[in-house]
Amino acid sequence: MNVPVTPEQDQRASAVEERSWSHLITALLGGVTLSSADTAWAMNEIMAGSATDAQIAGFAIALRAKGESVSEVTGLAQGMLDNAIRISVDGPTLDIVGTGGDRAHTVNVSTMAAIVASAAGARVVKHGNRAASSSCGTADVLERLGVVLDLPPELTVRVAREAGVTFCFAPLFHPSLRYAAKPRRELAVPTVFNFLGPLTNPAQPTASAIGVFDERMCEVIAGVFARRGSSALVFRGDDGLDELTTATTSTVWVVEGGQARRERLDPADLGIERSGPDALRGGDVEFNAQAVRDLVAGRPGPVRDAVLLNAGAALAAVEGVDGSLTDAVRAGYGRAAEAVDSGAAERRLASWVETSQGLAKAL
Repeated sequence: MNVPVTPEQDQRASAVEERSWSHLITALLGGVTLSSADTAWAMNEIMAGSATDAQIAGFAIALRAKGESVSEVTGLAQGMLDNAIRISVDGPTLDIVGTGGDRAHTVNVSTMAAIVASAAGARVVKHGNRAASSSCGTADVLERLGVVLDLPPELTVRVAREAGVTFCFAPLFHPSLRYAAKPRRELAVPTVFNFLGPLTNPAQPTASAIGVFDERMCEVIAGVFARRGSSALVFRGDDGLDELTTATTSTVWVVEGGQARRERLDPADLGIERSGPDALRGGDVEFNAQAVRDLVAGRPGPVRDAVLLNAGAALAAVEGVDGSLTDAVRAGYGRAAEAVDSGAAERRLASWVETSQGLAKAL
């Protein structure tokens, strides 16, 4: 299924006559799709601290109730990026991240996949935060493993250059997002803010592998990447995971050349045995950190299978999927397995920790 995404979509989007919170919220309540310029205005107001908590909450809920469009999410993401601390990392770069929100409380699959993909040759710039809906987020587990999170932007870039993988801690690169923190916390329901993280990596990597728990938002996020001309795989396990699952099939949006097409990926086609979600169940920070250590040390089992599958897809996003998605992921899976079995993944994690700590001490 091919879904072309072009700038004309935004021209068809209905803009309000006057940009104000009352006009935008009224339009959304009436089922009107806003333009990207409208939603960029809204995000800029939020980032400037000019919006009240009630305006932020009302806007987010009205948008969620209507259903977010590609144009609307494009504008919001651009507004966030316009207010972010941006960095530039040379060469092809990759982000691997899940939106969270699947309530499955798994181990940190995307974090482990990032380490493995980096060890397999990709330059990874991962963007993330502490736990929101789970017990242990990317930042939490990396901190427990010894990675320094609060390096300044120029040293974050240097870690990428020297270690092959780095982490952009969202609060440091999107400080103005603090203005939305209180209404988000008080609403305690998913809104568009839960889906903006993968779209607002301050390095804007050339390729992305994005897990999304919300089935409808998979297509929207894929559409945003397509409008940008990015290379991305956007996926959701058909069991609801915000990862490529090994329990059943996954739905994958392949984004290339300004278009997004939907495909189905079955891990059985790669020779991966089915495993239930409990096989990936995580725990507290130390439990999840130990899962990372075990993975890079070569421990076999369902966690390894899931990590290699997701790392393989990420590597496919970097290389591009010209033909069969299954064949592209299979090739990436093989590279990921070699990175673990050769000890390269374990060395990459050690290098990441050592490099970040060394640069932090020199401050």
